[in-house]
Amino acid sequence: MNKLEIIIKALDDKLAEDIVAIDMEMASPIYDTFVICSAANERLMNALRDSVEENMLNSGFEVKKIEGRRNSKWLLMDYGDIIVHIFDQDERINYNLEKLWSDMPRIDISGYLK
Repeated sequence: MNKLEIIIKALDDKLAEDIVAIDMEMASPIYDTFVICSAANERLMNALRDSVEENMLNSGFEVKKIEGRRNSKWLLMDYGDIIVHIFDQDERINYNLEKLWSDMPRIDISGYLK
């Protein structure tokens, strides 16, 4: 499995909502992909973070940095070429990264979802 597939499946397995992957190669020399999802509450946000981190580590990929640990409504996980954004539902609407990056192509992740 590639990194994106591992991340998407880890999020999907823990019931992340509205998972989106955006191809950012043309917008950034640092990262290639944004993965964005929502969680219904802080407990689920933490479970999603833990699931991604564990599955990636088991596949040999170590997270470079995690931002927003306690009482956060937005978690960011940096895997170098892939940035994972885990949002509280209201916070996702507030920041609306999909609209901000609406000119960037979406990556079809349907094959990675249950």
